[in-house]
Amino acid sequence: MSVAPTVYHALGPLTQAGPVTVWVVVLVFVFFECALIIGMFLPGDTLLLAAGVVLAQGDHEASAWTLGVVATGVAVAGNQVGYLVGRYAGTRMLARRDGRILNRANLARASAFFDRWGFWAIVVARWVPWVRTLAPMIAGAARMDNRRYIVANAVGAVCWVPTLIMLGYYGAGLLDVVPWLKDAAALVAIAFFVVGTGYGLFRYRQEMRRPIDDTPTTPADDEPEEPDQDEGLRDTG
Repeated sequence: MSVAPTVYHALGPLTQAGPVTVWVVVLVFVFFECALIIGMFLPGDTLLLAAGVVLAQGDHEASAWTLGVVATGVAVAGNQVGYLVGRYAGTRMLARRDGRILNRANLARASAFFDRWGFWAIVVARWVPWVRTLAPMIAGAARMDNRRYIVANAVGAVCWVPTLIMLGYYGAGLLDVVPWLKDAAALVAIAFFVVGTGYGLFRYRQEMRRPIDDTPTTPADDEPEEPDQDEGLRDTG
C-alpha cells in the first residue's frame, strides 16, 4: 500500500478545515506556546504558516487578516502570563537533571541573551522557538520594567504572528495556477504541524519525567584557584 494515499486520506480533511476550526487551533496553541513551558515543544511557526495555507484553500482572506490581529493579542497576553510567572515564581524549577532542552545550560543561554539585548531580546525571541517561551519568564524573574516589557512584547507579536499567517496565505495563493500543487502545499504544511505537535508532546513528557535539577551553584566553584604562596617562594629561590 502506497504511503501517499494513506497520508492524504488521514490528513486530507484537515486541508478543508473551516475558519472556525483554524481559529480555535491557532489561538489555543499560540497562547500555550507563549505562556506555558509546554510551548517550548510546540511547532508555533509551522502552525501559523499552516493556518495561512489552509485558509487560502477557501479564499478566506479577511478571516486570515482578522486571525492575525486576534492571534497577535493572544500572543501578547500569553507572554504577559509568562512574565508574571517568572516575576513571582522565578525560573529555579525549570531546569531538569540531564534534560535535553530544559537544562541549566539552555537557561543560561537564554539569560545571557536577555542580559545582552534587553528590550530587543523580547522582540527577537519571537523568532527563536524555545527562547520564545523562556524569555518572558526570565524577564519577569529579572524584574524588567513591566511597561517596557509590554511594549517589547507587543512589537514582537506584531512582527511575528501576522507575518507568518499571511506568508502562508499569500504563498499558497501563488499556487492557484497549479491547483494540485496548492493542495499538496496544504497537506505538507498540516503534516509538518501534526508530526511536530506529536513529537513535541512526546519530548515534553520525556523532559518532565526527569527530576528537577536543584543542584546549588556556587560562583566560587568557577573561580580559578590561587597558586600556593610557598610553591611560589620555592620557585623564585
